Amino acid sequence: MKIIPNIPGFAKLIYCLKYFNAYKKKIASAKAAENYAEERGYILEATSTWGPMTMDMFGSTVEVEGLDNLPEEGPVVIVGNHQGYADIAAYFAAFRKFQFAFVAKKELSKIPLYGVWMGRIRSVFIERNDPRASLEAIKAGADLIEKGFSLVIYPEGTRSKGPIPGPFMKGSLKLATKPGVPIIPVSMHGTYKMYEQTGVLSPAKIRIIVHEPIETKGMSRKEEKGLNETVERIVVSGIRRLVVEEGDLTEEEWNRQYREKNGQEPPL
Repeated sequence: MKIIPNIPGFAKLIYCLKYFNAYKKKIASAKAAENYAEERGYILEATSTWGPMTMDMFGSTVEVEGLDNLPEEGPVVIVGNHQGYADIAAYFAAFRKFQFAFVAKKELSKIPLYGVWMGRIRSVFIERNDPRASLEAIKAGADLIEKGFSLVIYPEGTRSKGPIPGPFMKGSLKLATKPGVPIIPVSMHGTYKMYEQTGVLSPAKIRIIVHEPIETKGMSRKEEKGLNETVERIVVSGIRRLVVEEGDLTEEEWNRQYREKNGQEPPL
């Protein structure tokens, strides 16, 4: 990590915490009272304030296509690609209809200050190398969904740190199929340019495509079996289009790099 060049960026991130902290007591009070509707409302207010202000402070822009595909209320499971740390702020800047949190690796809970907030907004943390713990986390996520909370899953399991996504891991979509809530596929491009590309917090143009919802309620076992491939194909196709439209790679270059990274043809 480049410490000195990132000092101004770190200062901005700490400053932006005030947009979260204003809702700390309200969220805690609603949670203690098990007033989940009120809790979701306060979480939404907090994230809908923090996300746009964070993007503005870094000079980043977020453009969203297909926002009408996002329902007016949850619960839903949003499934997207994972380019960088800025994905979280970009999502909060883009999606402000209803509360949502993240299914994230356990290490993120240890990030100073922000790790606490990830948990406070009802994120679920997974131990990637512990199958039993991961299963328990999925059960905890399904319980949250039953209570009306929405979650975001990144099936790659780790940041791609660039325009080429990794393969989707199987099994993560049970979080949606078990409670029978809609899946919203999302393709995103540009967040890696805010940090991972240079190692220094920087402004970036971020583009997001919200694809049509996939209903999982009443889904047959055959449909469920092919769900992972269907969602991956939708998300990956959207990423490729955004990368090509932004001029970062040609279609041929993108396909070639995908094959080199993943050892297989892109699911298009």
